[in-house]
Amino acid sequence: MGPRLAAVTGLAVAGALLAGCGGSRPDDGGGSADAGITDTSIKVGAHFPLTGVAAPGYSEIPTGAKAYFDYVNAQGGVDGRTIDYTYKDDAYNPTNTSSVTNELVLKDQIFAMVGGLGTPTHSAVVDFLNQQKVPDLFVSSGALAWGDDPEDKPYTFGWQPDYEIEGKIIGQWVKQNMPDAKVGLFLQDDDLGRDSEKGVRQFVDDQIVETVRYTSGNTDVAPQVSALASKDVDLVLSFNTPSYTALTQLTAKKLNFAPQWFYSNIGSDPALVGSLLSRFSEGAVKGSSGSLDGVLTTEYIPGVDSTDDPWVKLWQKVWKANGGSGELTNYRVYGMSEAYAFVQALKAAGPDPTREGVVEALEEQGQELDGPQLAPFRYSKDSHLGISGMRIVRLEGGASQPVTDVLTTDVGDAEITKDDSGQADDAPPSSGIPDKS
Repeated sequence: MGPRLAAVTGLAVAGALLAGCGGSRPDDGGGSADAGITDTSIKVGAHFPLTGVAAPGYSEIPTGAKAYFDYVNAQGGVDGRTIDYTYKDDAYNPTNTSSVTNELVLKDQIFAMVGGLGTPTHSAVVDFLNQQKVPDLFVSSGALAWGDDPEDKPYTFGWQPDYEIEGKIIGQWVKQNMPDAKVGLFLQDDDLGRDSEKGVRQFVDDQIVETVRYTSGNTDVAPQVSALASKDVDLVLSFNTPSYTALTQLTAKKLNFAPQWFYSNIGSDPALVGSLLSRFSEGAVKGSSGSLDGVLTTEYIPGVDSTDDPWVKLWQKVWKANGGSGELTNYRVYGMSEAYAFVQALKAAGPDPTREGVVEALEEQGQELDGPQLAPFRYSKDSHLGISGMRIVRLEGGASQPVTDVLTTDVGDAEITKDDSGQADDAPPSSGIPDKS
């Protein structure tokens, strides 16, 4: 299954839980187009929570990216340049994000930011990166802000599907397959919940009998789950982080509330949620990768359970050759997938890439990028939004079983259609390195 990305913590620090990965170019204040690049190397950077409450899961993403960049470097790099990848700890604190981003841009002089993580954290630096004309590529968050207004943020590009289109795809499936269900919404009270609800309500507004919201950091979800139970909800559409997946599951068990659960992608990593169930219940619940059996969710790249997938085979090879300690995880797969996209963008920009050239290459060729994503990117001059779709899956034994074909759409009232691009059938070249843009 695709990686389930979100902040993770235990009850001991639950009070500090953080929100999940809820035109013309600037003419002044910019840095040199040649910053961070020489004839033999190119320097890129990112901010991630390597410590603190959001570190579990998220801290693995840059280790996957680094493993892939090291794999590319071992084969000569890109057009003779090795990729020098530096990532710094912001502890998922926007103030820290500003500090480490200043260091990366002004001191380390990175050529590009690649994969900076988090909606609240990256929001603190996105304007600065654009003012400095630093390509801000493949933000690790599903917020619309990373791509819906290229005129305002011309150097910023999203990567994963945004929350609104995920809500649309889920909403349409419910309308078509569970038209009589009493639907309840469990929403994180920020952009994650708001964008997702906007998409869902396009299709099932008349089926929704209760909507509850939680503030990230408040671990008592009994009032919200009780409200859903009191309305005899058959189906809960839950847009939340993994911590709250575990909390809602534990609370529902106590209340003998057993609806069909449908969790958003970021909240449904089986292994992670299983470990959280054990931790939050202090061992009373023996969590495992099968703890979410029967749950519905979505995926947009193949994950570690897809052992026969050619991309997963490549990632296993990369991790074995260049990874550090630990096993390949969905979070590391996510990092490798973003790194692959960056290598492809660099190749598309030509043998002597500039910052402006990378941006233009993505706008002109981005929809044709190869890679593990199940649906094409939406990149153009008018949109810097990322992957255009996903499929709905059911979790069984820690693995995902497809429920639908890959479905694609865009924000607003764009139609949802079965993807006919063949992107889901893409396979990596034998070298494991993009051989074309």
